[in-house]
Amino acid sequence: MPKSVVVLGGSLGGLAVAHRLLKYTLPREPHLKVILISKNTHFYWNVASVRAVIPGVLKDEQVLQPIEPGLAQYPPDSVDFILGEVTSLDTASKTVHVSTCEDASTAVAFDYLVIATGSTSKSPSMPWKASSTHEACVEALHATTDSIRRASHIVIAGAGATGVELAGEIRFEFRDKTVVLLSSDEQLLGGDGIASAAERELAKLGVDIRRGVRVAGAEEVEEGGRTVVRLEGGEEIETELYLPTMGFVPNTAYLPDRFLRDSGYVDVDEYMGVAAQDAGGIWAVGDAVSKPRAGFLITEAQAAGVAKNIELVLQGKEQQLVRGPSVDIFICSTGRSRAAGRVGFVPMPSLAAWIGKGRTLGVDRTKKYVDGTMW
Repeated sequence: MPKSVVVLGGSLGGLAVAHRLLKYTLPREPHLKVILISKNTHFYWNVASVRAVIPGVLKDEQVLQPIEPGLAQYPPDSVDFILGEVTSLDTASKTVHVSTCEDASTAVAFDYLVIATGSTSKSPSMPWKASSTHEACVEALHATTDSIRRASHIVIAGAGATGVELAGEIRFEFRDKTVVLLSSDEQLLGGDGIASAAERELAKLGVDIRRGVRVAGAEEVEEGGRTVVRLEGGEEIETELYLPTMGFVPNTAYLPDRFLRDSGYVDVDEYMGVAAQDAGGIWAVGDAVSKPRAGFLITEAQAAGVAKNIELVLQGKEQQLVRGPSVDIFICSTGRSRAAGRVGFVPMPSLAAWIGKGRTLGVDRTKKYVDGTMW
């Protein structure tokens, strides 16, 4: 009897699960059907978003590729692609409700479900995530690129990986621009072991780092096209361009509250199964979980484990524990010629970190994700 696996989300986690099931599980389970639901027609390699906004460095197609052509290689009755946004989930009837681009609503039934809807920037006009449609994502990328090109003074709020990498990318390309990086903590990157190395690299580039400051708000000045950034404590910074990179919220509003932790992220067990009592046959991966933290390598490991567990369930076997990467690797690029990184607790030489990530920011993976050759 046919078994349907509905995958919610066409980004890093969702495509990794879908292609693995279609490439490796389908030949052993010929009655399997995968239904991928995404609100975006294109996959977005947002790991390189910080470089994609630098004028003239990357082309749109290097970070954005259509999802559907890559699914056409599989038997037509084995996969469906639905463009739309999931609005609710009913565990009793095992259906998800989807609002399509034609403003219609449809119910999609599932035997098994994978939640991979990721997260969204608290500033949706910023292109660090594909918050809505492909067109909106391209518009945000181009608008940010044009703003960076014009501005001589730029304030970046948030000294996590996105903020640190963005500051490095801008100063590497434009040594005549003033770039101010605001960190709410006394250390960059939340005090990670590579924080000092990343700060040294940014200092070489001339980034003005302000530690221990929090943004209270930002207001555009009516005349002159400038923005006033207000800090807690009353200080104000006037700038030509304000780029917030802090704050991401999980795309989980459509899920029942019992599926979620207080933070809004999905609560999962050691098999990446949703922990709620009525959530049998439902798994979650990636930024919608952020366990132990958000990260490309972590999402990859989770997706591989969930795809394997779905196959085991289809075969009537016990699931396996889903483990993260065998070694915790964290790399942060600091411009196009340097990077800071670690393998476990061991610091990486800047050249090795640059080769591992900073050189290309992995843009070769964009096409591999959509055509399945990544796996």
